[in-house]
Amino acid sequence: MSPARMSKVESAIRVVLEFNEAFNRHDVAGMMQWMSEDCVFENTDPAPDGTVYSGKEAVTQFWQDFFRESPHAQIEIEEIFGFGRRCIMRWKYNWVDAVGQKGHVRGVDIFQVQGGLITEKFSYVKG
Repeated sequence: MSPARMSKVESAIRVVLEFNEAFNRHDVAGMMQWMSEDCVFENTDPAPDGTVYSGKEAVTQFWQDFFRESPHAQIEIEEIFGFGRRCIMRWKYNWVDAVGQKGHVRGVDIFQVQGGLITEKFSYVKG
């Protein structure tokens, strides 16, 4: 693979890593700087199909509500790889509930990155 092509593959991964770092800081503005205006986020809840949020405003509102309800949320990347505009991230989501009980779930995100921004983030969870 040529260095220019390899750079394109790596750029999608870098964008997703930056997004995830902002997630772990609970920095919604920092997360959203990596998402396009017409982004689509497909959440895992409710099962079995989740909820789709379209557009930066709706996705921003989702993340604000999410962190308000889950103030200890953290994503641990278990594996990440990319190919072209796609990036796949296998993760472990950790939280602490209202009574102090720790919990986690594992899942996968499938991202599409175009022009240095995430246009799609589809999340799937082991259940």
